[in-house]
Amino acid sequence: MTIQKNNSLPKQIGLLALTWPIFIELFLHMLMGSTDTFMLSHISDEAVAAVGVANQLVFFMILVFGFVATGTAVLVSQNLGAGLQVDARKVSGLSLSLNLIFGVLVSIIVVGFNDLFLQMFNLTPEIHRLAQQYLTIVGGTLFTQALLVTASAILRANGLTKEAMFISIIMNIIHLAGNSLFIYGLFGVPEMGVQGVAISTAISRAIAVILIFRLLYRRLPMRIALEDYLNFNKSFIKKILKIGVPSAGENVVYNTSQMAITVIIGLLGAMALTTRVYTFNIMSFMMLFGIAIGQGTQILIGYKVGAREFDKAYHQLLKSLKLSIIITMAITVVIVAIREPILGVFTDNKEIIREGSKVLLLCLILEPGRTFNIVVISSLRAAGDAVFPVKMALVSMWGISVPLAYFLGITMGFGLSGIWIAFIVDEWFRGIIMYIRWRSRVWEKKVLVDDRVQTA
Repeated sequence: MTIQKNNSLPKQIGLLALTWPIFIELFLHMLMGSTDTFMLSHISDEAVAAVGVANQLVFFMILVFGFVATGTAVLVSQNLGAGLQVDARKVSGLSLSLNLIFGVLVSIIVVGFNDLFLQMFNLTPEIHRLAQQYLTIVGGTLFTQALLVTASAILRANGLTKEAMFISIIMNIIHLAGNSLFIYGLFGVPEMGVQGVAISTAISRAIAVILIFRLLYRRLPMRIALEDYLNFNKSFIKKILKIGVPSAGENVVYNTSQMAITVIIGLLGAMALTTRVYTFNIMSFMMLFGIAIGQGTQILIGYKVGAREFDKAYHQLLKSLKLSIIITMAITVVIVAIREPILGVFTDNKEIIREGSKVLLLCLILEPGRTFNIVVISSLRAAGDAVFPVKMALVSMWGISVPLAYFLGITMGFGLSGIWIAFIVDEWFRGIIMYIRWRSRVWEKKVLVDDRVQTA
């Protein structure tokens, strides 16, 4: 039976209305990481390096959750664009169950094998010990992050980006308070250093999960039913995986290449590792608006291709790309201009500030290329074209970025600057290829949803 569709509300959502809450949410998420770095810098550079390395493993494990969340966001938005709200609801319930299962498995793996994972990085004994403390606590509670990223993706796909933003605000407040208690020993609480940051992270995420589920049941147009959590519809799972697995594959390629490059940086010494942590914290704010525009554009293009409005989808990407590059460059110029005072907030080590300043200057070339990738790849994914980006990621990151980083950074002796040049080559190469792919309009043939019939 064909069911009457209602897709007028999603199509009326504008890019800026979607994007500014995503921007605030991402800003707060990155601020939480920078807050950890800033507070831990008052303990020692070893503590900063330990949490930075441990979080690379945490972020890698979170990719397992990301493939379900990303596939869910695309499939829900395409279903809403096609007016298939019941299907959107069923996909939402299914994805939450899938990621809970994956989350529990990942938590067990991280706790059981964290020592083995950390041995890959050739850490000093002290950094290794601190990183293991952090991983035991944060890794053991990763299942809460699995639920959180999935629920946030569902809210955003429904255009409820403000609601996801409010959850991030509350989570950051709780995390900041927890850090203050456990790092500085306020109100008689024992000073716990790295362990304290881990406990604060785990508590803030758990509370955020409780709050975001309350929002799901209050704000979604169709409430997720109990049977939606238990109905593992094979067709929906296949479609989620069709987007999610390549998307996760792309992130896996990126994160494994970054881990390989971290190993290369480790050959330069502990000082270089710490410099990388500080500079990546600062760089995260440069790419922030590009990520927000990419996610907002992904939602809009998902709606448009679901409704078979391909010309509107095509031009939406071009407008979004222009806006994101202009704003990203403006943000990057400002941060580069005050890079030394910013680095001075984290550390008074003159060598770290000097090296960090040199690589941040290279971001004037790096960040526009990165924004190209973020926005165009998000749009290709929203249209169902998720396999091509991961193929190019494998070719570029492992075929260009990693070997070039070793050659320039170690063999040629350029250090961190040589490694950043490798990043620039990789980002611009992939960005140009992705743009050519979008203009080819091959993605028009890869829509996931049937525009005619809604499942019972």
